Amino acid sequence: MRVPYVPSHPEFENEQDQAIVERVKQRRGSRGLIELDRALLHAPSVADGWNSFLGSIRTKTSLSTSVREAAICRVAVLNNAWYEWDHHAPLLLSAPGIKEGDLEALRTLPPRNTSTTVVDEAHSAVLAYTDAMTLDVTVPEAVFERLKKTFNEREIVELTATVAAYNCVSRFLVALNVGEKNTQQGPST
Repeated sequence: MRVPYVPSHPEFENEQDQAIVERVKQRRGSRGLIELDRALLHAPSVADGWNSFLGSIRTKTSLSTSVREAAICRVAVLNNAWYEWDHHAPLLLSAPGIKEGDLEALRTLPPRNTSTTVVDEAHSAVLAYTDAMTLDVTVPEAVFERLKKTFNEREIVELTATVAAYNCVSRFLVALNVGEKNTQQGPST
């Protein structure tokens, strides 16, 4: 980590900042603060907004776990954000219908590959969309039309927000080397 982590059990003198710590802990549950939280808490108001936004992305959308986590894991692969991968790959693997081979295919699929099916057509459309958003920002019309064949407008907005949010997360993780994963060439699991 390029800046020291705040302590595992931070005690801020400012009551508002301490309330932010408690909100982050509440979202994390029994896991307590993770390295990402301990980096973000250098800027409590940023940590608070992050906690709220990412909490919504993770728990308040209509996307299936497998779709959401496939997008998140693909962002991690494309951005070499192995800390992100290590936290989200187990969530994807625990989703109904996902097998170890699907996880490996998602990890090793060449970028912008729109001809290979991973899991099923819906997940393959998500991966193509994630690749375009992450690598090119501009999404080709054919990629978007493919997505529209399976997902409704709400799901497309939620998926777009998820990919955008986790690109933000991965860039933060890699820039600050959160979890000390930048020297890894792939996942640790």
